[in-house]
Amino acid sequence: MTWTTTRDLDAFEAAAGDFLRARPAEHTALLSVVSSLRVVGVDAYGEAAPSFGWRRCGGPAAVDAAYVWTPPRPVLLSPMPDGAAADLADVLAAARAGVPGVNAGRAAAEAFAAAWRRHGTVRTAARRRLHRLTELTPPDPAPPGAARRATPADRELLRGWFAAFAEDIGVAAPRDARALDDRIADGRCLLWEAGGRPVSMAGITRTLVGTARVAPVYTPPELRGRGYAGAVTAAVSQTAKDSGAQEVLLFTDLANPTSNALYRRLGYRPVEDYLVLTFE
Repeated sequence: MTWTTTRDLDAFEAAAGDFLRARPAEHTALLSVVSSLRVVGVDAYGEAAPSFGWRRCGGPAAVDAAYVWTPPRPVLLSPMPDGAAADLADVLAAARAGVPGVNAGRAAAEAFAAAWRRHGTVRTAARRRLHRLTELTPPDPAPPGAARRATPADRELLRGWFAAFAEDIGVAAPRDARALDDRIADGRCLLWEAGGRPVSMAGITRTLVGTARVAPVYTPPELRGRGYAGAVTAAVSQTAKDSGAQEVLLFTDLANPTSNALYRRLGYRPVEDYLVLTFE
């Protein structure tokens, strides 16, 4: 049972694609990042080349673990046996690649961290929870306004909102507007408009293996608490279902009880807890 690492996206998809697609909800982050790298470009997340890896546990098709790393962001880990996570920690440490942290389900993240502590310190940066939509329940009454699809005329506004969202959750801002332009062209970004101006936004990932994920959701601070985020999230969730998504997912920050309660009212239910860990 050995890890194979590569910077070749085609090689990674050929080796680990079936493994990821077999459980799309569990692998939602890895699948959407791989899709963005394929559509937007391998430098979509940063100047440094992405890195990929998979572990085989037996025959040539028996992949039981995978990772995707797009520097400067943390390494995304699939669910994996504890031994696989520990082995990967040693592999990446030996490569002296400057791994900044990991983002994974709690079990995989904790197993990786236990091994990484031999090489450096570990800090918990965020605790997140993956949710799945059951029965969509839009806000009633809805706030004033209505949802509409973003257009190229909204590009500069959305660039600022995407950067502000990234700052709020502590990740690197998008390096350019290519991914945003792709969302707008695909109709995968909705705005809630009230009083003749946009007041909130919600995006949705490309539907992959019947699964889409709401991300990001953002309302400027001065407009929060008015129901706009719930309304636009309900609208983008319905858009995903109407477009053929069999499952709609989203992540919440467990440190924000307001958003967790909001998404529960909309019909989202917990699936799994995740940890974002940073290394020093």
